Amino acid sequence: MTQTSENVTWLTQEAYNQLKAELEYLSGPARTEIAVKIAAAREEGDLRENGGYHAAKEEQGKMELRVRQLTQLLEHAKVGEAPADDGVVEPGMVVTIAFDGDEDDTMTFLLASREYASTEIETYSPQSPLGIGLNGKRTGEDAEYELPNGKTATVRILAAKPYTG
Repeated sequence: MTQTSENVTWLTQEAYNQLKAELEYLSGPARTEIAVKIAAAREEGDLRENGGYHAAKEEQGKMELRVRQLTQLLEHAKVGEAPADDGVVEPGMVVTIAFDGDEDDTMTFLLASREYASTEIETYSPQSPLGIGLNGKRTGEDAEYELPNGKTATVRILAAKPYTG
């Protein structure tokens, strides 16, 4: 059963474990560290002109945002199984496309979330305009997506294979 909901993120077990470890650190030791920084800065006096206090509060806000992002991501993650090798474009696939049907003007990339971004191949989000246009299409089909200038571009899907990196 393949899930293609926008809220589902496909992750390898290794990527899931790394993100879970980051969440545990941010939810535990990192929260304690930032609370100590805030308390120390608060003891310095006037909070209106206390740069250390404001920097620590800003760091705390960013950290709490990341905790919420990781919590949501991990709650909706699909772990451990690669998508089927059936030529259908979906998250976790390496996709090769040709622009305007010109097979000399091609691009190959991984369709995945930024948490699963690869250093060896360019990664595009399933929620990007290109990702939305390609998702669910099959090898040989054309797909349209909206460019930043509001125009529409057409690409042909030449290949869609599960990522094995």
